[in-house]
Amino acid sequence: MTAPSKLISVEEFFGPPVRSRALLSPDGAKVAYLAPWRGRLNVFVRDLDSDWTAPDDAHAPDSRRVTSDPRRDIDAFFWTTDGRYLLFQQDTDGDENWHLHRADPYRPDEPVVDLTPFEGVRLLGAQLPPDRPGTAFVQLNMRRPDLIDLFELDLATGRLTTAAENPGDVLSWLRTPDRLLAFTMEEGGDHVLSEWDAGERRPIARFPGADALFGVLPAAPTPDGGGLWIGSSRGSDRTRLVRVDLDTGEQTGVDSHPVFDLDTPRPEADPRFPSSLILHPATGELLGARYLGARQEIHALDTHFAAVLPRLAELSDGDLAHVSCDAAAQRWVVDFTHDRDPGVTWFYDHATGRARRLFRPFPHLDPARLAPVTPITVTARDGLTLPCHLTLPVGVEPRGLPTVLLVHGGPWYRDSWGYDPEVQLLANRGYAVLQVNMRGSTGYGKAHTRAAIGEFAGKMHDDLLDALDRVVEQGITDPDRVAIYGCSYGGYAALVGAAFTPDRFAAAVSYTGMSDLVDLVRSVVPFARRAVENSYLRYIGDPDDPRQEADMLARSPIGRVDDITAPVLLIHGANDVRVHRRNSDRVFDALRARGAEVEYLLNENEGHWFVNTDSNIELYRTLERFLARHLGGCSSSTA
Repeated sequence: MTAPSKLISVEEFFGPPVRSRALLSPDGAKVAYLAPWRGRLNVFVRDLDSDWTAPDDAHAPDSRRVTSDPRRDIDAFFWTTDGRYLLFQQDTDGDENWHLHRADPYRPDEPVVDLTPFEGVRLLGAQLPPDRPGTAFVQLNMRRPDLIDLFELDLATGRLTTAAENPGDVLSWLRTPDRLLAFTMEEGGDHVLSEWDAGERRPIARFPGADALFGVLPAAPTPDGGGLWIGSSRGSDRTRLVRVDLDTGEQTGVDSHPVFDLDTPRPEADPRFPSSLILHPATGELLGARYLGARQEIHALDTHFAAVLPRLAELSDGDLAHVSCDAAAQRWVVDFTHDRDPGVTWFYDHATGRARRLFRPFPHLDPARLAPVTPITVTARDGLTLPCHLTLPVGVEPRGLPTVLLVHGGPWYRDSWGYDPEVQLLANRGYAVLQVNMRGSTGYGKAHTRAAIGEFAGKMHDDLLDALDRVVEQGITDPDRVAIYGCSYGGYAALVGAAFTPDRFAAAVSYTGMSDLVDLVRSVVPFARRAVENSYLRYIGDPDDPRQEADMLARSPIGRVDDITAPVLLIHGANDVRVHRRNSDRVFDALRARGAEVEYLLNENEGHWFVNTDSNIELYRTLERFLARHLGGCSSSTA
């Protein structure tokens, strides 16, 4: 095959950004952001008006490092509403027992404080109310592992006070200025919003569980305390923005898009993506709403933001992503989603109209050498429309290419236009990359998601094959050189491809994929067991029902390992609490026992997703070598 003109190293793709995730302080004077320190991303602060051209924040005189974690990258952080502190979440080696930590941007030499220092306890939500700037309301499973209680946290002293104890059926809590709200689930899966007062509850509104797989998302209180902004698909296939009146339960439409869904629930699960609601960080006022199809569309819902939004949008040909502003909403720091130039971060001053670029997270990557990501549409064999993305290697004729069918996780998730380093790595190695939003994916209407009920290893897999057939028919893909690869559900799909349709794939890669659906459902962590009724139990099955258990086992690759003929690469984090490592261990042992070709990369310091730079570099070096051997693409170790 003809290789791209120059290979980009794994380290260039998966090394840390020089800076990322910038957030403006409420006073508009300082910016907090992530930058490397001792090989890990930590939180730094610098004055907005300082010199941003210095390449090394660890030694730049204008920057102040306020965290010092040498063990694991920090991913999510935020300013308190008054700007006094920076807060961030951190777990231990991927165990997902998140703790809330406090850092002092004014005293960077002060040690970070763990505000929830309880072993085995997970932070399940943190709300910073604008009317109580020195307080956070945190949800913790501290009393029992399966119950989520609400606590009031004094950010200065670290003192925790119980705000509400879970009687046994509360899935999540939310505070308004004068109310305490609880979401519960009834038998059958419907969600109920209630007002909570001294242990007594007053039901406000009910939401069908079939419409809300993981709860009512998003859910943000109105600043006056009388309402709740939520995503709703009641009476529609599409998710729109509505206001729930907390006195009457009445739902009133606020905004909608004629074709696109409100961009949820992916951002609620993955902080790489900005929330569908753009809220004023100091007041909680609703500024705008995001909708996502092939590209993003933002609706301005505030007069001032309607004037600001066009000026922000003209800074990039990408899609506006994370947004932060000062308390006056005059100074803005924003970044952008882009398929080849990700996270470029800008400052814009609405009072003067001036803007300047602060940084590119990956200045060593030339966008011209990266591959465009192209949205395409495929029609499944039963007529369902499948939104897909196709990425082709730069400088290579798109004929007869080795191809990687890259399947997203969830499956209640979605692929979208934007930058993904593993997509770019594969394209740079000469592979066509096909991503399919098969049935079960979110963001394309309820019917698209619901079409996956009972279709694991069934029509969901047919969707992947139908999309693959499309690029084969177009001559882009060599049908004898196709690998199927994915993480989580995508890893399951890879094992299904290898075991159920072994003639279609030359190789399979399962990254933290489940091989046993019964084991997956029975292993759900205690606090989430009630919450999976509308997802796992509805879509996959209930293992406590013998007939459903038998069907789940029939759809599990572990029962058909003997049918696998292609080489398999297994990747797993030893601390994975979503898909236990035994899902990979058992496949590896079974394949090795019969002398099949199998590799296994087990990382003792990671969980469901690999976070640290060295872990990802090892992962993708292993992946590129494996694919080069079995598909004939390029590898940096052999180029």
